[in-house]
Amino acid sequence: MKEGVMKVKKFEEKTLNKDVLFTGKIISLQVEEVELPNGKTSKREIIKHPGAVCVIAKTEDNKLVMVEQYRKALERSIVEIPAGKLEPGELPEVTAERELEEETGYGCQSLSHLISFYTSPGFADELVHVYLAEDLYKIEDAHDTDEDEFVELMEVTLEEAEEMVLNQRIYDAKTAYAVQYLRLKQLRKHT
Repeated sequence: MKEGVMKVKKFEEKTLNKDVLFTGKIISLQVEEVELPNGKTSKREIIKHPGAVCVIAKTEDNKLVMVEQYRKALERSIVEIPAGKLEPGELPEVTAERELEEETGYGCQSLSHLISFYTSPGFADELVHVYLAEDLYKIEDAHDTDEDEFVELMEVTLEEAEEMVLNQRIYDAKTAYAVQYLRLKQLRKHT
């Protein structure tokens, strides 16, 4: 047995009982009774999410396309990169192209997957896929944003985006993560 597999098994929690408390449009909430590795039992509150994508969209002049939008959970507007949840059966790259078009009116000639990460593994299974969209072009009859979504576009350099992270103008974790990931990739190219 491989060492990584052994480590997973070592800490595995066996589900004894599962109650789905809520199922909504985006998430569901369940409580699982689990048997711990030491034989004791515990309860785990888990948010199930279909997964999401976010898109670092780079313009011809190397600016990043960001969106500012109101987030009710925070009761404030925040700056983010374009993002959205996966629809049932939809491939992440299709979601990335759809969200890029809906939120920005752009399409892209080049779309590449950079990395995927879990947002809050202590209580949620949401996996976010980060894409880099380059060779952007404006779409004449672009699909509008969702009818309950209002966004304003802005374009910033990578350096400006980093400054926005440092000054907490960017509060969104996926955007901060994506900006720093892009910077690290650039730094590694030059060393």
